[in-house]
Amino acid sequence: MVSIVLASHGSFAEGIKMSGQMIFGPQENVAAVTLTPDMGPDDLRAKILEAVSGFDDQEQVLFLVDLQGGTPWNQVSLLLEEHPTWVAVGGMNLPMLISAYGERMGSDSAADVAKAIYPEAKAGVCIKPEELAPAEAAPVAAAPAVAPAGAIPEGTVLGDGHIKFVMCRVDTRLLHGQVATTWTKQTNPDRIIVVSDGVAHDELRKTMIQQAAPPGVKAHVIPIKKMIEVSKDPRFGATKAMLLFETPQDLLACVEGGVDIKEVNLGSMAHSVGKVVVTQAIAMDQDDYDTIEKLAAKGIKFDVRKVPADSPENFDSMMKKAKSELAAQA
Repeated sequence: MVSIVLASHGSFAEGIKMSGQMIFGPQENVAAVTLTPDMGPDDLRAKILEAVSGFDDQEQVLFLVDLQGGTPWNQVSLLLEEHPTWVAVGGMNLPMLISAYGERMGSDSAADVAKAIYPEAKAGVCIKPEELAPAEAAPVAAAPAVAPAGAIPEGTVLGDGHIKFVMCRVDTRLLHGQVATTWTKQTNPDRIIVVSDGVAHDELRKTMIQQAAPPGVKAHVIPIKKMIEVSKDPRFGATKAMLLFETPQDLLACVEGGVDIKEVNLGSMAHSVGKVVVTQAIAMDQDDYDTIEKLAAKGIKFDVRKVPADSPENFDSMMKKAKSELAAQA
């Protein structure tokens, strides 16, 4: 029998597992794995592997994941590269889960179960009153690709010649569900630019980030030097960009290179050995603290929150706590 992992942000996976049990009865070889605010991507990966290790069949594993582009989806996608018989389906809902329980009773293939449950998952989305449901639209032809900047003659000035930064965010997880949904709707960029020397040379991570971009928004991954060049190129004057940095150190390198950033959203800095936890989502070591102090000294303002609906943390209080915790740790 195909094994199933339910993966989500927060307790959604645990809740839908309980709902499925109420409808279909107790199920063996099903595990719920949840991402909590204090976890990093590696922590989630470890939890997924631990869940799979408890299954009778560890070869045929079906992952039902809440949101394409989020951290659970990204970590599952990485694991699928290493396990060719594992399969994932995004957009997890209850009809999908119930259908999976039924289909796996007659199949030993995770791929076959995934193909069978897809129509059921789509059909489970409905609206009442029925007249509010939009008519099925004909497929839209793909829009022509935007010409790359390199195709525009050097010296050309678009807009006012200065790239617009609608948001600059430090987030260990880079482009994931919270960024792809809430922040892009809030800031309305036409480009998401991930700035990282390490990720720019990792083809797998680059591909995953590009695939995680929301509809209508292009995602690019470039090294720090390239970002400094882009910020000074007048051919990008009509571009509205969201910048994503994995670390404050990468951000500081860009600022010192002349990238004109005035405000930064601190979204997530994952905890690891040697770091102290200063908010629910922010952990720092001494280098992080010193780097953020340097950025603040350059006049950069900080907005400390994960999503737009959160109340911002007090930056000065956060830094005071970090200084105290790091001093106590020394």
